[in-house]
Amino acid sequence: MKVTTALYKENSFIERENEEVLNFDQAQLVLGFGSRDLISSPISFEFIKNEFPNSEILLCSSSGEIYGQQVIDNTISIIAMSFSKTTLKTSEVDIDDYSSSFEAGISLINTFPQDDLKLVFVLSDGGKVNGSELVKGMNHVKKESVLITGGLAGDGAKFEKTYVGLNKIPETGKIIAVGFYGDKLEVSHGSIGGWESFGLERTVTKATGNVLFEIDGKNALDLYKTYLGKYADELPGSALLFPLSIKLDESEDPIVRTILSIDEKNQSMTFAGDIPTGSKVRFMKANFDRLIDAASDAATTCLKMNNTNPKLAILISCVGRKLILGNRTEEEIEAVSEIFGEQTKLTGFYSYGEISPLKPMANCELHNQTMTITCLNERD
Repeated sequence: MKVTTALYKENSFIERENEEVLNFDQAQLVLGFGSRDLISSPISFEFIKNEFPNSEILLCSSSGEIYGQQVIDNTISIIAMSFSKTTLKTSEVDIDDYSSSFEAGISLINTFPQDDLKLVFVLSDGGKVNGSELVKGMNHVKKESVLITGGLAGDGAKFEKTYVGLNKIPETGKIIAVGFYGDKLEVSHGSIGGWESFGLERTVTKATGNVLFEIDGKNALDLYKTYLGKYADELPGSALLFPLSIKLDESEDPIVRTILSIDEKNQSMTFAGDIPTGSKVRFMKANFDRLIDAASDAATTCLKMNNTNPKLAILISCVGRKLILGNRTEEEIEAVSEIFGEQTKLTGFYSYGEISPLKPMANCELHNQTMTITCLNERD
C-alpha cells in the first residue's frame, strides 16, 4: 500500500507529499474533501482527473479540510492510494431515486458482493439524506463481518447545499461508497465525543423522525431553555454548545445528537439525526479539554484493534466541534497525530454527521459532534 497527499487550490497543488514515490498513473483510489465551491467546480474535477487518470475518484464537500495536522478552509485535501493485495469496488446511488434514505442505504450496500468484503467507506449528501435512516438501511443488509464507516458531506456553517461525486463533478443528493476486499487489509476505527452529560436521564415521549416535541410529557423546548439558562437568549447558535445524549437501546452506549434548529411556533427542536419516541436522553455541555482528549482516545481505540500503526487515518469530525473549538481546532488533529506518529498519514474533513460503530466491528451508527477515525494498512 502506497499513499500520497496533496492540497489543491487555485487550479494547482499548493502542497504535496509523496515520500513513497507513488506514480500518479498507478493510483487506484483518490479521496478528496473540499469547500463547496471548489469541489463542485468542473475545473477542479478535470485537474484531479488529469493528475490521477486511472483512479477511482470520490469527492465530497466539507465544513473544513484536514491535511496532515492542518485544518484549512477553501481547499481540497486529497489522498491517493495504491494497493498490492487489496481490490476495490465503488458504487453510487441518488436519493431522489428512492422513497426513503433507508431504501437508499439498502440499495447501496446490495451493490457490493460481500464475500471477502472488509470495509465500506461511505460519503453521503449531508442535506437531502436522513443519515439515521441511511445507516439503518445499510446495517439491515450488511454481513456481520463488514465494517461500515464514513460521513455526511458538509457546507461550512451555511447548511445550504452539499456535494458528493464518484468519478464525476460532485452533485447534490448523491451517496457514494468504496468497498475494500481482501484478507491483507487491516482496518480499524474509533469514534468518541468527549462531551459532559448533566441533569437527569429522561424519556422522549413525543417525536417525529428528527423533530423532538416532548420529554417526560413536558415541552422539550421549554425544558431545554431552562437547562441553558443565560445561553437560551442566544439560540439557535448556542445549541451547538449543548447537544443531546441519546440512548437508543438500554444495552447500547449513548450517541450524540446536534440540534440544527428550533421552532418557536411549533415548540419543537430539530436534530441532525432521529430521536425515537421512548429513547433515553440527557443534556450535554462542551468541555474543551475533554473534546481534544476524546480525539486522542479515538486514535488509541484504533491502535488497540490491530496493535500496529496504520499507514492512513481518515478523520471525520463534526462541524459543531470546529465551531466550538475555534482557534483550538487543530489541537484535536495534533492529539490524533501524537498517538499514531509520523508514519501515519492524516486526511479528512469536518462533516454534518459521522458514520462509525460504537464498539469494534459492530453495526455502524450516525454520530454528531464526535471525532471518528477510520484506519487502513495493508500487510505484506
